[in-house]
Amino acid sequence: MSRSPWLVAVLCALAALLTPVSAAAAPRPSPGATVDEGAGSIELSERLETANRAFIDAQNLLAASQTRQALVEAQQAQLEPQYRRLVAATEMVTVKAYQYGGGLRDAATLLDSPNPGVFADRVSLLELVARRQSAQLRVLASVRASLDANRATIAAEVTRQQQQLTVMAQQKTAVEQALAAALNRESQPILDPGTTMSTKTPLVAAQPAPRRSDGAWPEETCSLHDPTTAGCLTPRTVHALEQVKLAGFAHYVSCFRPGGPYEHPKGRACDFAADPKGFGGVAAGAAKEYGTELATWLVRNAPALGVMYVIWYRQIWTPAAGWHPYRSGQGDPSSDHTNHVHMSIY
Repeated sequence: MSRSPWLVAVLCALAALLTPVSAAAAPRPSPGATVDEGAGSIELSERLETANRAFIDAQNLLAASQTRQALVEAQQAQLEPQYRRLVAATEMVTVKAYQYGGGLRDAATLLDSPNPGVFADRVSLLELVARRQSAQLRVLASVRASLDANRATIAAEVTRQQQQLTVMAQQKTAVEQALAAALNRESQPILDPGTTMSTKTPLVAAQPAPRRSDGAWPEETCSLHDPTTAGCLTPRTVHALEQVKLAGFAHYVSCFRPGGPYEHPKGRACDFAADPKGFGGVAAGAAKEYGTELATWLVRNAPALGVMYVIWYRQIWTPAAGWHPYRSGQGDPSSDHTNHVHMSIY
């Protein structure tokens, strides 16, 4: 059956409307649009998350231990001269006690009193010297006990720090092995951030996200509204997103994505477009410089924000292993992360 020219024109128009626009051509993807696949394969992502979580936990515990040690050492620095002064004062009181009569000489001193009035005065004087000596010895013992306790605390903190440094070294190796396995290589060099990342990042320090009293990151769920999509984010991810904007990075960003693995559906990841118009082709010129500036800023502020890893321009950064080549992409700007910076939060 033949179709009229009018019907053919209508069908062609409908087909054009229904044809999807490629990510490279779209100036800005719709909220929740798929942009990248996180840290590559599910196995790699899980290994990276496990190792980096352990590394970050140890790093936080190490920092908290160092802070406690510094406080105890400051207290120790105040107690040491106080202790020396108390020792000198106690020795003086002891000398006075001997001069005015003490121990076995008390009775003889009292019996030598020429009259009852002198006897009473000597009794009062001996009691006063005894009280002062006793009080001085109690203070001295208390300060000495504090000094001993501080020394024990410092020793315990040093032991904890050594333990955390061991954990960090182990997780660093685990991350490097996971990345090497993803590259199908036995080993790979750590790239020098000084030659691969920007050195012009503005010195705008991020405000630290809330921590637990022991310095560790609290467990969080996807409980807050994502301002970039219709989804949700964890409180720490919202905080990181706000800090990025406060630092002056204002290009298009998309965070939550429903379904699939990795951190996006957990509300713990954001993709920051390098180009001001949105996700497109491979970033170049000012767009690439913007992405490099943002990636460098995220790395420098990772301890304050709880950044677990950053991916940018075929490179991935983790707290445990620094910058490494990233080869989990499929050759397109989105999966290669050459058009946007990916941030995953602990």
